[in-house]
Amino acid sequence: MRPDERDAAYLWDMLDAAKTVEQLSLGLDFPKYSNDRRTQLAIERSLEIIGEAANKVSNSFCNAHPEIPWRQIIGQRNVLIHEYGEIKQERIWKVVVENIPQLIDLLKPFV
Repeated sequence: MRPDERDAAYLWDMLDAAKTVEQLSLGLDFPKYSNDRRTQLAIERSLEIIGEAANKVSNSFCNAHPEIPWRQIIGQRNVLIHEYGEIKQERIWKVVVENIPQLIDLLKPFV
């Protein structure tokens, strides 16, 4: 299923923010990341954007593409927004390293 125009815009937002995370994390390892508050905040904001856009993608598109972990992406956004005092940077870093490259690959065909 190809995205309609609105879904395409949200998917583009997701891909753009994911690429931003990728660029922000280039050359970093966890110790460097954990000592760079500015980068942490920028990555957290990009993850919020990914989750917010994912939440706006139509149910029909989400159902047609279960390979994209919609619930987990939206759930991460909710944690960042509502439980910001409890953010575990180790978990964010794991998302950056393990999930963002995979998400970029999943989104590229639609944008």
